[in-house]
Amino acid sequence: MPPSPTPPSDKRGPLSGVTVVALEQAVSAPMCTRVLCDFGARVIKVENPEGGDSARHIDDVVNGLAAHFVWVNRGKESVTLDLKSRAGMAILHRLLQRADVLVSNLTPGTTAKLGIAPDDLATRHPDLIAVEIDGYGQGGPLSHKRAYDLLVQAESGVCAITGHPGAPAKPGPPIADASTGLYTALSIVALLYGGERRGSRGGAVAVSLFDTMTELMGYPLTYTRHSGVEQQPIGMGSPAVAPYGAHRTADGQTVVLGTTNDREWQRFARDLLHRPDLADDERLRTNPGRVEHRELLDAAVGEWCAGHDLAYVQRRADEAGIGNSRYNTPGEVLTHPHLAARDRWRRVDTPGGPVPALLPPPVISGYDPPMGAVPALGEHTAQVLAELGLSDAELAVLRGGT
Repeated sequence: MPPSPTPPSDKRGPLSGVTVVALEQAVSAPMCTRVLCDFGARVIKVENPEGGDSARHIDDVVNGLAAHFVWVNRGKESVTLDLKSRAGMAILHRLLQRADVLVSNLTPGTTAKLGIAPDDLATRHPDLIAVEIDGYGQGGPLSHKRAYDLLVQAESGVCAITGHPGAPAKPGPPIADASTGLYTALSIVALLYGGERRGSRGGAVAVSLFDTMTELMGYPLTYTRHSGVEQQPIGMGSPAVAPYGAHRTADGQTVVLGTTNDREWQRFARDLLHRPDLADDERLRTNPGRVEHRELLDAAVGEWCAGHDLAYVQRRADEAGIGNSRYNTPGEVLTHPHLAARDRWRRVDTPGGPVPALLPPPVISGYDPPMGAVPALGEHTAQVLAELGLSDAELAVLRGGT
C-alpha cells in the first residue's frame, strides 16, 4: 500500500506561532527541532553556505540525499549564512530578535566564540530561550571533547550492557543522539509553557549526551551500586528478568517471549509450556531464582518453541496472556502490517522527489502533523531574509556567494 499524502490539518499545532532558530548538525539537535516542527513550530535551520549540515553528506541513498538528514530535517526552512562574517552575525541576531528559541549543538566553545553563548543572549535577547546540546556538559574533565553517539554510549557504559559477555555492542539506533534531542525538546516545551504562565519567556537549557545516557543507564547503575555486581549482557534478553528472550521456531522464525512477574510465570509454565513441574519448582518461584536458573528455563522454552511454528507459538502465547513478538529485520518492518493497517506512512517532499516517512509517535486528537518537505541547502534564504527587509544585493552577500 503506497503511503498516504499528508492531509490538510483543520487545527493549528500546539506550538503554532513559536519560531525556532537552529544552529545544528548531525542528529541530536535536528531531532529536537524536528519534534518541535512536528508540533507546529516554525524551524529556521541556519547552515554554513559551504556544505551545510554535515549529515547532508553521510550517504546519498534517498534519491541522492542522506538517510540521516531526511529522517530528522523535514518541515524546516534552510537559510545559509556565513557566521564568520560580521554581516552574517548581524542577520543572525535579527533572526533571534524575532525568535522564541535558539537551539545549537556546535562543537564545544563555538557559541562563546561567536558571542551567542547563553550569557550573551540573556543580555542581548532576554526573551529568547537559549538551548545548547553538547557531549559531556560543562565543568568536567571531558567537557572539551567532541562527542558522537558511539563515543558517548561507550563512555556511559551502554555498550557494556549490550551484546554478549566479552563482545560489547553499540545499540543499533543512535539512542544517545535521539534521546538527548527528545529531552531537549521536552525542556523547551516546559520553558515555553512556564513563560506563558509567568507572562515572560527566556532562559537557558543545557543538555548533554553523557548526562542523558547515564540517566537511561538508571537501572544497571542502581543495581551495580547496591549489589556490587555488574550484570552481563545476554543478547536478545535481559539480565533483570527470566524467562525473557528470543527462540527459534520450527518454521525457522524467531519469537521473543517473556514474563515480568511471578503470576505471569505461572501462566507461562502451566498454560503455555504445560510444565507444571517448572511452575511448582521452588527454585523458580520468584524472579531472582529464575534469573539464577536462566539456563534451565531457556532450554525448556527453546525446546518448546522449536517444536512449533511461529503462528502457533504466538497464538498460544496470546491465549495465555504472555507477551510475545516476532523478530523482524528493517526490511520487514517497512512492510509491517500493523503500520499499514494504522495508516502510519505519509509522503514527504524532498529535493530528490517524494519519499515515504513515518508519522511522529504522538497522536493528537484533531491535529495532523504537517510532515513538511526536507529542505535543499539554502532553499529558504531569500524568503526568510526578505522578511527582515533585506535587498537582493544584501542577500547575495549574506549567502556567501551561493
